[in-house]
Amino acid sequence: MIVFPAIDLKGGEVVRLAEGDMDRATVYGDNPAAQAMIFAEAGAEHLHVVDLDGSFAGRAENREAVEAIVEAFPGYVQLGGGIRDAKAVEGWFNLGVARVVMGSAALKDPDFVKEMAREWVNGIVVAVDAKDGMVATEGWAQVSDVPVRDLARRFEDAGVASLLFTDIGRDGMLKGCNVQATVDLARSVDIPVIASGGVKGLDDIHMLALQADQGIEGVITGRALYEGKLDLATAIAMANR
Repeated sequence: MIVFPAIDLKGGEVVRLAEGDMDRATVYGDNPAAQAMIFAEAGAEHLHVVDLDGSFAGRAENREAVEAIVEAFPGYVQLGGGIRDAKAVEGWFNLGVARVVMGSAALKDPDFVKEMAREWVNGIVVAVDAKDGMVATEGWAQVSDVPVRDLARRFEDAGVASLLFTDIGRDGMLKGCNVQATVDLARSVDIPVIASGGVKGLDDIHMLALQADQGIEGVITGRALYEGKLDLATAIAMANR
């Protein structure tokens, strides 16, 4: 199972939000590339990066920071946030991003996302962000009437690399990952699922790793790392047992 340390970008700084609320951002640093190297030195081979400003704007807003991260980090960078057209997708892959995460586009234009998945094999991740079981988009500012499982199933056999499932109510809150909901989703589709939202310590990593054979590809963790509640090297070792 892959452990993805997270770097969320707002105004060029490394931040974490509480429940996806841009007004509840905690700043953890002003050098995203340096943070990426800290994670690499702890053994991370994968990194999850989000352009938070881009999620709301629908276009890249932290390009320089992302470019610096990709240049500095020796592993694979997975990027999300405001990526909603073919030009943006191609631009990020040409820059060296390994996988692109698409959320709002997946709900509003699934055919486009499927087209991108066919063009960029194993490069497209679909974000399935849940608020009370329903899909949220536009940086989680809007909640749809589409159940999470229904959206996920639209991408069966579409060639997407993974589903990124986030329980918004837990994100950045250190409440613990919603392991059961993540496993339930993984069992309901034939697409690997990445868990996100609320990871607070090694117990979450352990519980998810035990379910890796159910279709859990990885887990994203942010605030727990920044606040010293989770040691990244230990988490990676546990996930690889």
